[in-house]
Amino acid sequence: MPTLANMITEAGDLGASHAEWLHQLVGDWQVVADLAFADLVLWLPAADGTFVVAAHCRPSTAATVYYDDVVGQHAPEARRQLMAQTMLDMGIHTRSEQQKSSHGMREVIVPVVHEGRAIAVMTRESSLPATRVPSRLEISYSETADVLCAMIARGEFPQSGAPGASRRGAPRVGDGFVRLDAEGRVVYASPNAVSNFHRLGVIGELKGTVLAEVVTALIEEHSTVEETLAVVIMGRAAWRTEVESHGVTLSLRAVPLTDHGERRGALLLCRDVSEVRRRERELITKDATIREIHHRVKNNLQTVSALLRLQARRTDNLETKDALAEAVRRVSTIALVHETLSQNIDEVVNFDEVFGRLLRLAADVASPDSSVRTVVEGSFGLVGAEAATSLAVVLTELVTNAVEHGLRGRSGTVTVRAERDETDLEVRVLDDGIGIEDGKVLSGLGTQIVKTLVTGELGGTIEWTTRPEGGTEVILQTRSREHRG
Repeated sequence: MPTLANMITEAGDLGASHAEWLHQLVGDWQVVADLAFADLVLWLPAADGTFVVAAHCRPSTAATVYYDDVVGQHAPEARRQLMAQTMLDMGIHTRSEQQKSSHGMREVIVPVVHEGRAIAVMTRESSLPATRVPSRLEISYSETADVLCAMIARGEFPQSGAPGASRRGAPRVGDGFVRLDAEGRVVYASPNAVSNFHRLGVIGELKGTVLAEVVTALIEEHSTVEETLAVVIMGRAAWRTEVESHGVTLSLRAVPLTDHGERRGALLLCRDVSEVRRRERELITKDATIREIHHRVKNNLQTVSALLRLQARRTDNLETKDALAEAVRRVSTIALVHETLSQNIDEVVNFDEVFGRLLRLAADVASPDSSVRTVVEGSFGLVGAEAATSLAVVLTELVTNAVEHGLRGRSGTVTVRAERDETDLEVRVLDDGIGIEDGKVLSGLGTQIVKTLVTGELGGTIEWTTRPEGGTEVILQTRSREHRG
């Protein structure tokens, strides 16, 4: 499917700054479509003199005139001539076309100007309305759309410095529309905007008031006020902000309306996002609670580990000491994963960081009297919390077994190789030790733990083989349904 970037590349005559300008326009032209009750179509001139559709925007305030995808289509001859004239004189032109329906279609052809040059054409296409008197809201919408189209034709819209990405809950035209004059006085406010400000605490008529004075009077003492609030409610800057009063939060967006660089007023969009922000606060609280739980689990596991070490020091039975030491190591491994989870907002772990700490610790504990080199190849990426603990325990067991039973107290190398794609995670643990004796059945406690966790918790498979050059290779494969990277 053709994208705007692909279409711009095919046009060939546009530099990087012009291409970025078109991307900004398409990223912010929904407000124009909604105000104009019209479809917006962006046409790029082709080398052969024709025009091709590069992007299309449907209004959310009216029915679309295009039910099919038009991107990639070429302009017919009648429209092409008017578009070429628009590119030359950089003026706004209007044409009407009678359709099969009784209403026909009205088309406004607007040059897209940047740095004094017409780089594309935008058409504003709508069905001709039936004969009736438009409402005050429709008139205000259309007048503001005319101003924005004129700004596009002068290279004043989209506006530099306007925020690209928005927080969830950014206002749209239908959420609330306020037209301000150059002094920040309300010229018109839509019914939804009036309701939004009434919920905020505004009493009486909005029209004719200086919005900044009205809103400032509502701000409660000791409440947090965003630095951008003043310039947004005065319409002096293309920015977004939020204002909160008496438990109600309004999201505000200002679009200054200019004429040859001189500010003549502003468009202000508003939306009641009280419920959205309340849910976000609940999620933040829930995330903090989850992190605190992981922190407490880690502390409890460290206490258990300390008790096991104390018990190991009190016994004279070497077999019991070794068993308790193994238990301490396993509990410490799980505690390390919970420590990492307690520091994250998401329920995922950067497993490369976790395993780097575990690998060196496991090798040192298993071979205190010999030198074992550990090597990690590849990347595990981000691993979900459900799988991280099991994977950590499994790999720690495999590395420990490689050092204790594969190398048997000798110096050597243990390599852990991780490979993953969208569906699978494969981990290979290799050592250059003595390998597995023919016919030997692996039935130790560590092996049983590994098999249980791999098949049960990770839903994967594991296989032990002897390397041709000597040593052992363990191949662990698991689906990445519990791994996010």
